Amino acid sequence: MMCVIRIRGQVGLRKDIKETLHRLRLRRKYACIVLPNPTKEQLGMIKKLKDFVAFGKINKETFVKLLEARGQPIDKSKKIDAKKVAEELEKGKKYEELNLKPFFRLHPPRGGIDSKKHFGVGKGVLGDNKEKINDLIERML
Repeated sequence: MMCVIRIRGQVGLRKDIKETLHRLRLRRKYACIVLPNPTKEQLGMIKKLKDFVAFGKINKETFVKLLEARGQPIDKSKKIDAKKVAEELEKGKKYEELNLKPFFRLHPPRGGIDSKKHFGVGKGVLGDNKEKINDLIERML
């Protein structure tokens, strides 16, 4: 499973970058999506956005925490079971079939963001974070 978090804001973006962020449902700063089985096209969009988003492989425990804390049901009268939803998504079901919005709204990370990676120096969060994305998500819950 791949997680993508939008880090940069909306001011001064090129039109094609805005369109790609919109198609991935990353419409606001600190919005997050989780792609259970990313397609070739989605991976290409993420590669195009590497200077605007943080992405990496999310583990199942962090995904369940994300669903419990930030998962929003479409029909508010029905409750969601985070563990069951996580298993169903891995099998190939869609978020809408499971009464869940396909994006998550997160807080800014506690401890701040080190954005020096964008300029070629340091350990910033932009781009591929591999397994460290789990730490970033837990700081944003």
